[in-house]
Amino acid sequence: MRPKKTRWIKCTPRERCFRPQCKTFNKLKGVTLSLDEFEAIRLFDLEGLEQKEIARRMRVHRSTVSRMLASARKKITDALVNIKAIRIAGGCCRVIRRRKS
Repeated sequence: MRPKKTRWIKCTPRERCFRPQCKTFNKLKGVTLSLDEFEAIRLFDLEGLEQKEIARRMRVHRSTVSRMLASARKKITDALVNIKAIRIAGGCCRVIRRRKS
């Protein structure tokens, strides 16, 4: 298997785990959303950017962005429908640091 290309992200989430309060923690299953999936869905759904622009910012191919969005949506939907926790972790990412003027 070919190694994954590093994906560049602008921010990391403040919270790394979201869970339903209606289930006890020890009976709760979860899904893991990678940092690059989190960034792709943030840029697409929250910021309203097109996949081409997201690909440019994350320094990956547009088809990679499409796959990340599909995977993130599937995981989030699974968590909401099946009452699971969402953990945000992992992925081959580097955070873009802002340059001070």
